Amino acid sequence: MDQTTLRYGTETFACRLPGARVLSAAVPAAAANPEGLTATALDAPIDAPPLEKIVRPGEKVVIVTSDITRYTGSEHYLPIVVERLNGAGIADADIEIVIALGIHRKQTEAEHRKILGPLFGRIAVFDHECDNPAELVLLGETAGGIPVWINRRVAEADRVIVTGTVGFHYFAGYGGGRKGLVPGVASRQTCMASHFAVFHPPEIGGKHPLATTGVIEGNPVHEALLEAARMVKPDFLLNTVLSPEKEILAVFCGDMEKAHEAGCDLTSRLYAVELEEPADLAVVSCGGHPKDINVIQSHKALHYGVQALRPGGTIVLLAACPDGFGNRTFFDWFRHRDLDAFEAALRKGYEINGQTAHATLSKARTFRVILVSELGEVETTGMGMEKAADLDEALRMASAALPENPRTVVIPDGGTVLPVIKSRG
Repeated sequence: MDQTTLRYGTETFACRLPGARVLSAAVPAAAANPEGLTATALDAPIDAPPLEKIVRPGEKVVIVTSDITRYTGSEHYLPIVVERLNGAGIADADIEIVIALGIHRKQTEAEHRKILGPLFGRIAVFDHECDNPAELVLLGETAGGIPVWINRRVAEADRVIVTGTVGFHYFAGYGGGRKGLVPGVASRQTCMASHFAVFHPPEIGGKHPLATTGVIEGNPVHEALLEAARMVKPDFLLNTVLSPEKEILAVFCGDMEKAHEAGCDLTSRLYAVELEEPADLAVVSCGGHPKDINVIQSHKALHYGVQALRPGGTIVLLAACPDGFGNRTFFDWFRHRDLDAFEAALRKGYEINGQTAHATLSKARTFRVILVSELGEVETTGMGMEKAADLDEALRMASAALPENPRTVVIPDGGTVLPVIKSRG
């Protein structure tokens, strides 16, 4: 390959590895007019009537949209959705926007402004509160026994429109769709219980093999989320698919499940890259700031990157992590050095951040992980990884244990590209 530029925080590193294959997404140019793209999708919803034929004047409408950590292009599409609702006789006073925080923190006024765009100050906006019983309603239990507590404003609305963006998710298969509701506007208890489906029942043990990236069919986490989200009975979905630069490439509208599946299909076609055989070495950048702002965010690139490797292969991960781990309890989970004991601890007191920590350590035990970051030696080795000062040192460290003429891939945007080995199906 010729020299490739890899982003690291706000810096860039030059990388030149003769014979390496660069894995990049086959992404078309973004739409020059995302509002027009949104309008076209609203005109032709998938497996659902147009929005104007769903709502009636006087009805209370809640629009659910993602928080600032999940950019969706909301400032472009929310005004178009509200315009359509107004045209159908729904007054601004009868429209509320609920921010799907899941278990995340509340948003600042500046963040609300960014999410709502020109609607800020015009349409009422509320942050979801996953730990406030007064703001939650129990809709029932799933077949698997998950209690489905949902935001009261969402549960009591006449019409619910859920919005978001579709991308790969490391154990739910894909983001978007049903995730806007569960975990988006669900209680902490519901969030934890639905994500816990990543594990087999205790009598079997271990992680379910289909709870993985790019898989919906048979994925127990997806199925748990979907069953819970169906209880909300959403009336309409709008999901975007974004470029690596967070520009809107496509908009899908209509039925929550069918429109989401269409977005998932496009995501795979754009961002899954096939390899004939696994590599010995993968050099992966998360894509720079903010994709590598902390370890939890950087895990996505680690998880995708190792999909290109043979067992025991080496990954060099460029992840600046200026904000450290991203959660104050995340590193505490690495006190469990044995993966079986780690899993047992998660079964006893499940946390989503603990699940990410378990997934991180599991990969560090299966592959050699050389991390270039701002984390210290103690934190890096505590996660089962090796610390390198920079890319050059990381490559020198990697070369010592590699075969002659190693199969090598370089992934400049590891947070979006999913390598797929043909022989693995």
